[in-house]
Amino acid sequence: MAKNITTQEKDYSQWYLDIIKEAKLAQHSPVRGCMVIRPNGFALWENMRDELDRMFKETGHENAYFPLFIPKSFLSKEAQHVEGFAKECAVITHSRLINSENGVDVDPTSKLEEELIVRPTSETIIWDTYRDWIQSYRDLPILINQWANVVRWEMRTRLFLRTMEFLWQEGHTAHATQVEAEEETRKMLEVYKTFAQDFMAMPVVTGVKTASERFAGAIDTYCIEALMQDGKALQAGTSHFLGQNFAKAFNVTFQDSDGQVKYVWASSWGVSTRLIGGLIMTHSDDHGLVLPPRLAPTQVVIVPIWKNEIERTTVLSYIASIRKELTDAGVRVKLDDRDNFKPGWKFTQYEVEGVPLRIAVGPRDAQNGNIELARRDTREKSIIPNENLGTFIPNLLEEIQSTLFNAALARRERDTHAANSYEEFKQILDEKGGFVYAHWDGTEETETRIKEETKATIRCIPFENPYPGKGKCMVTGNDSDQMVLFARSY
Repeated sequence: MAKNITTQEKDYSQWYLDIIKEAKLAQHSPVRGCMVIRPNGFALWENMRDELDRMFKETGHENAYFPLFIPKSFLSKEAQHVEGFAKECAVITHSRLINSENGVDVDPTSKLEEELIVRPTSETIIWDTYRDWIQSYRDLPILINQWANVVRWEMRTRLFLRTMEFLWQEGHTAHATQVEAEEETRKMLEVYKTFAQDFMAMPVVTGVKTASERFAGAIDTYCIEALMQDGKALQAGTSHFLGQNFAKAFNVTFQDSDGQVKYVWASSWGVSTRLIGGLIMTHSDDHGLVLPPRLAPTQVVIVPIWKNEIERTTVLSYIASIRKELTDAGVRVKLDDRDNFKPGWKFTQYEVEGVPLRIAVGPRDAQNGNIELARRDTREKSIIPNENLGTFIPNLLEEIQSTLFNAALARRERDTHAANSYEEFKQILDEKGGFVYAHWDGTEETETRIKEETKATIRCIPFENPYPGKGKCMVTGNDSDQMVLFARSY
């Protein structure tokens, strides 16, 4: 176990924060509730962003950028939307400061005619813009994504999982028909599922949110739900079918091929830096961060070992060809040849930072044509010959990727339960945690009661249900169409 990392068993929340600190991912900022993302954390986000951006563009989407500030009146146009975000909005009321005895004060003469909202999400300003872009069916569909930051005034924050300001992407699309918009919503959910499972090695359950949990202003909200090692759920991404709500609120219409004027149909979808929190809690251990190779900023770190200048020259010369072979094979390689840190310190630090593979090379290895190879996921070490590393190492990285996914999947299956009564449901939550499938009568009253009494929420009504069939609600005994997925969550 790493010296400065609290064990999961002792205090899971502190373990999570210790991982972030020791792996140099992020830190709290002078602004309460906001964070500074350090280079290690931002490099991880960049890899996530780049893979997602590639997937978005492969499905026909383009990137654009919209203003950070939104006129207050825009949020008033869609009633459900403003109600959903009103308590989270940061509001700008004045435009400048003046010098004073206190240093600076707000200039009382600079009050804005209309307050500006720092965007909590961009539906309103984007749909006001789309009104200018759309006149005819020939202008559709519009498939736009934005990489941006947003602000939601959170009172209880936790690094990556919930902060006042966070980084994300938000897709906003406009379509001629309901069918197209619904297909887009489901398509992007599948993109998120693929990314979570194939790149993050994080298994997810897909489904639709209940009415009380759906996005403000949406007709339906679909989600991917993941299970963390402490048995709590994490909503990792959402895709929303918005119907014509925003088109009607902002009067966005088009003339179809028959000359009729109609409102457009819409979707929106997004994931954020919360994914980094999910990645940490899915794979990491008491020794530090564990990263899936496909997203790791550094996939292989090479640590040379020498005692004198002659050995240094020999070892670095031997490593040069290894480094080139791996780089040519597309492996992200780092050589740490710093003299001011001992090899043992480097080993520990790269383990804490989650580098998937570590190669150590000393003068004897150079003489014998070997390398010492250490896996981060299993912490196994082996001495192997320096042969065909350009093939062997990429294959091993893929093996590690699969091993991490399979371990997370096995853990999720172990921690997934079915409850046939309310008492059994509460007992499972208190003693085991995890995902719990149970029958629910479909009413918001029952959903609220369960949440208040157990702190568990309906994560989704899953598309693929391991417990199919109708039954009776565990609370009321009323008819239930299917079991739904419950969990305590972040």
